[in-house]
Amino acid sequence: MKLWLLCIVFIPFSLFSLDLTPDEKLYLEKLGTINVCVDPDWEPFEMMDKKGHYTGIGADLLHLVAQRVGINVTVLPTKDWDESVAFSKAGRCQVISFLNQSPYRDTWLLFTQPHFSDPNVFITREEHAFIGDPKDLRNESMVFPTGTAMEEFIRKEYPHFKIMTTSSELDAFKMVSNKQADIAMRSLVVAAYTIKKEGMFNLKIAGQLPDYTNQLRIGVIKTEPMLRNILDKGVATITSEDRNAIVNKYVSIKAQSVYDYRLVIKVIFGFILIGLLLLWRYYELKKYNQKLLYLSETDLLTQIYNRTKIDQALHDNIDTAKKTREPLSLLLIDVDYFKTVNDTFGHPVGDQILIEMVQLIKESIRRYDILGRWGGEEFLILCPKTTQDEALKVAERIQKKIKNAVFTTQQRHSVSIGIATLRLDDTPHTFISHADAALYQAKKDGRDTISIAPH
Repeated sequence: MKLWLLCIVFIPFSLFSLDLTPDEKLYLEKLGTINVCVDPDWEPFEMMDKKGHYTGIGADLLHLVAQRVGINVTVLPTKDWDESVAFSKAGRCQVISFLNQSPYRDTWLLFTQPHFSDPNVFITREEHAFIGDPKDLRNESMVFPTGTAMEEFIRKEYPHFKIMTTSSELDAFKMVSNKQADIAMRSLVVAAYTIKKEGMFNLKIAGQLPDYTNQLRIGVIKTEPMLRNILDKGVATITSEDRNAIVNKYVSIKAQSVYDYRLVIKVIFGFILIGLLLLWRYYELKKYNQKLLYLSETDLLTQIYNRTKIDQALHDNIDTAKKTREPLSLLLIDVDYFKTVNDTFGHPVGDQILIEMVQLIKESIRRYDILGRWGGEEFLILCPKTTQDEALKVAERIQKKIKNAVFTTQQRHSVSIGIATLRLDDTPHTFISHADAALYQAKKDGRDTISIAPH
């Protein structure tokens, strides 16, 4: 099979005027069409349809970036993900369009900033218990499609699992459904799509991998650093609205009910039975979709916004603050000496301390403040329409409430807080960086302290 017969070319028609340097423009002219490798069987992120067209969430995001940067992209067809990786390592394609960064992949790829975030969830059969901390599980098997970054991560961080691999996403779900494996771990979007599409309702989402969210990026071979920098500029133009529209195109539309038309030719009772089954299915799917929405934006331990949702709220509030020219402040909170708590009392007690901390923080903030878990023992609070002085008062209330509380450990605990107020030239990254620097200063000053970033 000759590859050129199946190539798919994205022709750019950019509505964006990106600030490319003269060197970057000259580089693109000399480079010409860019060859891209993809995963041909990763629904709904990436797939090659029967006509050889590259489709899916990753395809639409790549198309969007290509349009906005102004480049031609050719997708090289491969039989599977392993062959795509081999093509990339051999230099036959300059770009892999949609993947997590990992130490192994860093050996031959450079990565853009993430253009899509999605939490990793545990998929089990209905009878399996909820998974709060995967470190607590013993003698359980976990299945992955071959060659994933998450397989690499789990083997390193959770060596007690028995790892199994299979050739496709669907096979991994089937192995759990058929009791050949205890757990599959995939992204939330893939889990929602596959379970509903295949009708595997003996499966459920049993928890979320702590402190690790898929940060999907474009990978560029190391010989083309300027191409990575140019693509990064295109990635920076993608908005939350762009992403939501693309996800809804695939996940919502592809969730279909299954009808048994053979009953139609039978007795009237068959029609009534079908109607009742469809009505039950409708309510089951409605319940399931509500649960998926909750899981996609909630930290399962503390029941507040997770990293993905609070990051989206950060972008949205910055856009609003800049349009309305109203102040916006951010509090970054870190639990002091939390490692000592885990080492002394164990992780279950540490988890309980975090739950109690969140309750105290909720009681201290205002109804319109937005609270989320930033990672580990760090929490982020967005304070809309709030000046630096007003944010300081919120921080002082939180610190006082926590200092006066007695926790499950029968000890008192404290937090360090960094405060930043939005500047006109701030991006989400710099805004967080200012708060993080202030938090670092608070810890450097002896902890149990509040520090304010210069405004």
